[in-house]
Amino acid sequence: MAKIIATKNSSKKEVIAKKAAALFRNKSFAATSMRELAENIGVEASSLYNHIGSKNELLQTICFKVANDFTIHLNEVEKNTNSSIIKLEELIRFHINMMLSHSDEVFVANHEWKQLSEPFLSNFMNQRKSYENRWVEIIKDGIRKKELKNLNPHITVLTILSAVRSVEFWQRHKKSIESNDLESNIIDHLLNGLIK
Repeated sequence: MAKIIATKNSSKKEVIAKKAAALFRNKSFAATSMRELAENIGVEASSLYNHIGSKNELLQTICFKVANDFTIHLNEVEKNTNSSIIKLEELIRFHINMMLSHSDEVFVANHEWKQLSEPFLSNFMNQRKSYENRWVEIIKDGIRKKELKNLNPHITVLTILSAVRSVEFWQRHKKSIESNDLESNIIDHLLNGLIK
């Protein structure tokens, strides 16, 4: 059997989590076994336990890594600009790039988080709610500054995040739509609308 090999940018645990995310996406968290994960990586199941404690720990690692990446980026965006429009564009771009470059992990964080055990489930939900509320505050600030239309901030955030999460369906059309076109078009639609 092979060994789990760390890469220049990833620890062995991160390599395992990446493989797990792909399996969780394809089969679901509940339907994936540690034995399948070990076979997918090419190691004995017992070798996995040298690096991780359980399948639940893998789900926690994946979900919180994604949530933390989004939160860290939001912190940077809020710190670096006052314009609500630029903040929104930066945030949308980051979401699209995460969906394209870490699609399995983001999919798992978006769809399998309900399988987290407590207290991780509550912590994840609180982090997610806090993140979305900070988006709402950006929208409200843009309305106050007259940079944005006076639309319901909660609906606006829901619309933007739902639209960006739909990038996972883009995988079916990869050959006909370039990723740069996808990003530019989504940002244009979300920030400028369709009407001339």
